Amino acid sequence: MRSTPGRAAHKPYTDDDYPPPPGERAVHFTDTTEAVRAWVHGWALSRGAGEPRSTPWGFTVTTGPPANSTNHVLPAADETTVRELTGSHTLPSSWLKAFVPADSLASWIAPGWSLPGAPGFLMSTALEPAGAPAPLPHGYRLRTWTGAGVTHARVHAPDGSCAARGQIAVDGTTAVVDKVETHAAHRRLGLGRVVMAALTAAASERGATVGLLASSAEGRALYEATGWLVAAPLANARRGPDPVGRHPVSTAAAPAVHRQRGPRGASTDEPVRTLPA
Repeated sequence: MRSTPGRAAHKPYTDDDYPPPPGERAVHFTDTTEAVRAWVHGWALSRGAGEPRSTPWGFTVTTGPPANSTNHVLPAADETTVRELTGSHTLPSSWLKAFVPADSLASWIAPGWSLPGAPGFLMSTALEPAGAPAPLPHGYRLRTWTGAGVTHARVHAPDGSCAARGQIAVDGTTAVVDKVETHAAHRRLGLGRVVMAALTAAASERGATVGLLASSAEGRALYEATGWLVAAPLANARRGPDPVGRHPVSTAAAPAVHRQRGPRGASTDEPVRTLPA
């Protein structure tokens, strides 16, 4: 079930206000589980990981070198499931992605696990046919290329260095935006919008009709300004030592492969980081 994106609220989710009121959440999917199922397949494709493996809690994705991490993705997390999962999986470099408020996840995880990043969001939008190319500042140039089901976009500065980048994986009619970043010296020039426009246009041309991404709180405003809506909160937990102690839940930013597949029928080593232009 899809609809034209509207405007979402700008405040982060907490246990007190989740789920969001009607009109403040994405409705491109029937529920969060459906959205997460679509996202995890595209995300795994973008990261060059193996096909997501179905598990009792949702999915497990294993990434290869250099990180070699195991990512447990829980579309519908609850306290019992999280306690059992984090209590029985004790290998370092294990990650857990839960689409619940971060304060809930922080209270459920077993000793040895921590929330190393701040809360984020799963967001979606309806993809439209490409319009006019987004303008670039003088001297900047955009390069795009596609390989293994993933389209990459890179903006080069006048000196030839990478100023902004991103990628998008198309899996059937869903496209997952990933690794969008604008380098600090080139922010506030609109480069993030240029990258997003190039990626979503390429995905639309390849038949994708809905886009998904994992966003930080910092990047959320950029996406909402271009029609994206929050589908669910997203919190990441990691198994391993935390040099600064367990992360206190905050409202700051949260960072957010497999074979190409046809239309769908009847871990990251670190949180995805999305930075504003």
